[in-house]
Amino acid sequence: MDTIALFGGSFDPPHIGHEAIIEALKKFKDIDKIIIMPTFLNPFKSNFYAPSSLRVKWLREIFKEEKRVEVSDYEVLQNRQVPTIETAKHLLESYKKIYLVIGADNLAKLRDWNSYDELKELVTFVVATRDDIEIPDEFIMLSVDEKISSTQLRENIQLSKLPKKCAKEIYDFYKEEHCKTE
Repeated sequence: MDTIALFGGSFDPPHIGHEAIIEALKKFKDIDKIIIMPTFLNPFKSNFYAPSSLRVKWLREIFKEEKRVEVSDYEVLQNRQVPTIETAKHLLESYKKIYLVIGADNLAKLRDWNSYDELKELVTFVVATRDDIEIPDEFIMLSVDEKISSTQLRENIQLSKLPKKCAKEIYDFYKEEHCKTE
């Protein structure tokens, strides 16, 4: 195995948009493995709602039957914010090529990422479409037709927007968590 797609994020909560991204990535013939990498804490955020161990558990349940998909707890086990450049360097010890998958909503802050200039030399960016955000030609576009975000779901949790394999558990967690913050 030489080529991976790295799909990192908070996944707080995981939703059907994340599943759609994985389905779209599976169509790339040169990707040997898709690694889903939940963060311990997103470098642009100050907190999380679901503990990282729970997010890893949900993702493993959701994708357990996908042969080319692995849920990695590498960043979670660091017990701190981990810049993407650090994760990329770690993975390049085992793989030759990384497609780094991000949502189009990340484009606005991409140049603020830790060591962005170095990162863009190490990985090939794949940008999942979202909210009619224009994707520059320097990136590979990944067409995804789900209009949902974890932020929206935390504010208004909807069972229909959650992956079927863990929908009830995720729904119950965020419903209770939302009640605590009101």
